[in-house]
Amino acid sequence: MTFRQATDRKVAVFLANGLEEVEGLTPVDLLYRAGIPTDTVSITGTRDVMSSHQVHLVADKTIEELDFDAYDMLVLPGGMPGTVNLGDCKMLTDQVVAFADAGKWIAAICAAPSIFAKLGLLKGRHATSNPNFKDACVEGGALYEEVPVVVDGHIITSRGMGTAIDFGFAIVEQILGPEAVEDLKPRIVWQGR
Repeated sequence: MTFRQATDRKVAVFLANGLEEVEGLTPVDLLYRAGIPTDTVSITGTRDVMSSHQVHLVADKTIEELDFDAYDMLVLPGGMPGTVNLGDCKMLTDQVVAFADAGKWIAAICAAPSIFAKLGLLKGRHATSNPNFKDACVEGGALYEEVPVVVDGHIITSRGMGTAIDFGFAIVEQILGPEAVEDLKPRIVWQGR
């Protein structure tokens, strides 16, 4: 498949040791198919990342190489201990807050919305997460919803591996519009909702 760029807007998907690989790579795949420039970014100090299921991944860049100003959205996959590792990366969390403060897009799935909650970014906002992280989101002020994906302002949250395609579609829709999602569905033989 040849990449056909549809926009100059760019997305960075962050990979930590212990991530849930489906939650990280499904959005990357859908963004690629939609023509949205996307980089995978390791926070490990090297481009090598080991998923929670012992799948070895090689990121496009390390966080130290990243020019955050070149990106329009930051995406955080879940998984354990991947979410903990992402939340412990001050360089990343500082940028997540800066993006949120600037009204730029941030997105998280599974356990990762709890990072947004701990950073105070979900106060008064509709959000979702893996059910095991509902309490953390509610304690962070989220108006919690038990639906596959929630978009509130410039924040996208989703529930887990089983909603990774919905999550990817939501990201594509925010960048390219609903028509781009409808174009993707038959191309991936989407049988869902």
